[in-house]
Amino acid sequence: MLKLYGFSVSNYYNMVKLALMEKGLPFEEVPFYAGQTPEALAVSPRGKVPVLGVKQGFINETSVILEYIEQTQEGPALLPADPFQRAQVLALCREIELYIELPARACFAEAFFGMTVPEAIKEKSRAELLLGVGTLGRHGQFAPYVAGERFTIADLYFMYSLNLACGVGEKLFGLDLLAQLPQATALLGRLNEMPNAQKVEADRLAAMPGFLAMIAARK
Repeated sequence: MLKLYGFSVSNYYNMVKLALMEKGLPFEEVPFYAGQTPEALAVSPRGKVPVLGVKQGFINETSVILEYIEQTQEGPALLPADPFQRAQVLALCREIELYIELPARACFAEAFFGMTVPEAIKEKSRAELLLGVGTLGRHGQFAPYVAGERFTIADLYFMYSLNLACGVGEKLFGLDLLAQLPQATALLGRLNEMPNAQKVEADRLAAMPGFLAMIAARK
């Protein structure tokens, strides 16, 4: 059986978790936190989550895990078979990750965990988030899903990156990042209402108090 290493507060962990659920695959969740201990590095070379445990060993990096699942497992396809369409989906994933998720992540400490982020970093993140959402508006199809008519891994990146990025935009900058993209706002609402997504969210909420306590203990 596939084993998913990580923790339910991680948005990248939840991308993989929802992919496995949407494909109807059995898997075991193994609690695993990022770190640089010998034990963590034996599972993940960079000490990051998520990690997928398979018969041959461990697979790390979310994008690689998702493509591995698609290539090796049964269930509804989350990537198009056509090479051009597949490239569009994968490009959307990278654009969302690099131009929206990563700028937002630089501000997570202040937006969600009560810490302080330097003003210069916040201003840089604000500018990059606006540019990133502009990129999404030009490339995303929202017809009705991010890349077109079918749910793909681009929707996983969209859902688990935009939920957080919108929180950063609102809490730190007083911005509605999707104000000019009503179709994206509508899609985000529909994705959040998916039954499996609601199960993932329930697990995230249940894990949050323990995660916050762990963060507080490290301050």
